[in-house]
Amino acid sequence: MDFTQAKQRIEWLKAVLWENSRKYYVENAPTMSDYEYDQLMHELEALEEQYPEYRTPDSPTQRVGSDLETPGSRNLETGAGKEFAKFPHRYPMLSLGNTYSIAEVEEFAERASKSLETPFTYCCELKFDGTAICLTYRNGKLFRALTRGDGVVGDDVTANARKIANIPETLQGSGWPQEFEIRGEVLMPYESFDRLNKEREDNEDQPFANPRNAASGSLKLQDPEEVANRGLMCTLYHIPAGQVDYPTHDEALKAAASWGLPISDTRELCRDIDGIEAFIAHWDTARKQLPFPTDGIVIKINEMDAQRQLGYTAKSPRWAVAYKFKAEQALTPILSIDYQVGRTGAVTPVANLEPVFLSGTMVKRATLVNEDQMDMLDICEGDWVYVEKGGEIIPKITGVEESKRMPGAKRPLFPKVCPDCGTPLVRPEGEAKWFCPNTDGCPTQIKGKLVHFLGRKAMNILAGDATVDQLYNLDLVRTPADFYDLTQSQLLLLEGWKERSAQRFLDSLRESRNVPFERVLFAIGIRYVGETTARDIARHFGDIDNLARASKEDLTAVPEVGEVVAESVYRYFRDERHLREIERLRAAGLQMAVAAPAGNASDALAGKTIVISGNFSVSRDEIKTLIEANGGKNSGSVSGKTAFLLAGSKPGPEKIKKAEALGIPVLDEEAFRKLLPDGAMPAPKEDNELTLF
Repeated sequence: MDFTQAKQRIEWLKAVLWENSRKYYVENAPTMSDYEYDQLMHELEALEEQYPEYRTPDSPTQRVGSDLETPGSRNLETGAGKEFAKFPHRYPMLSLGNTYSIAEVEEFAERASKSLETPFTYCCELKFDGTAICLTYRNGKLFRALTRGDGVVGDDVTANARKIANIPETLQGSGWPQEFEIRGEVLMPYESFDRLNKEREDNEDQPFANPRNAASGSLKLQDPEEVANRGLMCTLYHIPAGQVDYPTHDEALKAAASWGLPISDTRELCRDIDGIEAFIAHWDTARKQLPFPTDGIVIKINEMDAQRQLGYTAKSPRWAVAYKFKAEQALTPILSIDYQVGRTGAVTPVANLEPVFLSGTMVKRATLVNEDQMDMLDICEGDWVYVEKGGEIIPKITGVEESKRMPGAKRPLFPKVCPDCGTPLVRPEGEAKWFCPNTDGCPTQIKGKLVHFLGRKAMNILAGDATVDQLYNLDLVRTPADFYDLTQSQLLLLEGWKERSAQRFLDSLRESRNVPFERVLFAIGIRYVGETTARDIARHFGDIDNLARASKEDLTAVPEVGEVVAESVYRYFRDERHLREIERLRAAGLQMAVAAPAGNASDALAGKTIVISGNFSVSRDEIKTLIEANGGKNSGSVSGKTAFLLAGSKPGPEKIKKAEALGIPVLDEEAFRKLLPDGAMPAPKEDNELTLF
């Protein structure tokens, strides 16, 4: 490689790395795996070492990736949003050098031994796969929470951090400095991740590829109450030297744990490279049993004096290194490709695979995302493909083993017409997916919209996919309004249905007439209008008539509503079929206006801040409404200000643990009922578990 070629390659690497860094940190939608990114970074480091005249201060090797929100920046979760306030870190918040090679870990240990004259130990810790956070405590109170940002300045996410259950508002014990920073990671446990992605898939929103992206997107939400619902957790692992007077990193963390801070208890002190390698070998297997994601091991020099002596490079400490686990990968053949039509008409290719065991589960299917992704992978029929999970919880095809390709193998043809109804597909400008435009005539779309309408976060009607299939096949239901015309005799035609099943369904239909307008608007299934957007639009316009008359300009005046959403809503209300459906739903008794604020039913809960967790005999939304109607205030996280934790069945263990630690009372549903006026809360229903027929 000559000088010209080296310069061109360096410039290309810098551009690719900065672009993926932006997608990773800001958009939470990276276009390459961590391993691919790290390999390109190592290549750039080697080239800059060989050609130092081409190393510049703005190189990715000299600066950490930035998660700072900027005007117009977008992420998978929120789209374009308001800009967060920014504040400087007291000490630079750097990144770690990393490696996938045990030999390079050995080189790290050897360099430390040569540089340090006094004996030292290593503190080995899990490398958590989340998004970095820096907490500042002042006089024992949480003062500020910042993202890593660009390492010098971070976005202020304090309001959101206060909604993470295991971040204490107030420190306990004694000995903490008057003011100090402590760094760590915000994580999304697998259970929370699965629940969130199920909700996103039900709404046909793009699911998060892994818990890290989901945690980062959730931490940057504009609504702290929504953050409280995401099930995030925090683990802290570093107090910058100089803020506490402890001789070792491990002792500083033990002190932080005694103050009530969430410190990982999986770390281990090692005296030599043999101990480090044993720790790595153990956790490469044991980590698969953890309830949250990890992607490696961090090895730190334990003694604070040694850390100060070794110092820092431009972007990393010399006293620490991260060993990263490689993502699990398997090679398996594609048996066939299906093209699935979703509720909004989006057509998604899905590869059916020869079953292969990967990261603890049997993988049989993997999405191919869209036609562009299929072209990029150069997929052919019958190809053997590499499938990864690792950090990617959703199985992902990462490449093709061309040596196993059969002679004459053909490229699969993406359908030109809807595989369900035969309507020619369209690809709107700026979209990556093809869509079936027959929104009101395509059977799969119709059934998908009916299932969406019935959903728990929509109208909460006791039925599911199997019921919708039967009703559709019997030609009893084609639109949501048809549900309200059903009779018991018609329901008894359904396979497996008896009088009790039919009556429960009819009872849930009757109760759905009390569902607030915000959820009705979400339930009717306007494309791009999710639960939060429906709430914002409903509260902005007040009722369905004002919304139906709204211009595109009126719609874009709603915070967080952009041109795409505005266009979709505007077009929906210009379709006579949709207007007739709205009138039928209105006639059926559904709420078509935001309820006017009413006075409190009582002051039974006046001045009380209440956190709820678990399942109850009525919906959580009804519980929240009861709390507010009786003078109380809902909160998503337990703190010293919490009056009590209302715990139903299967409450969150972290909330219970924090309530017990703070001495906060934990009440069950029966005790809560006794606090309210007689009759304020409906009596528990029999057989309350939702059965989806």
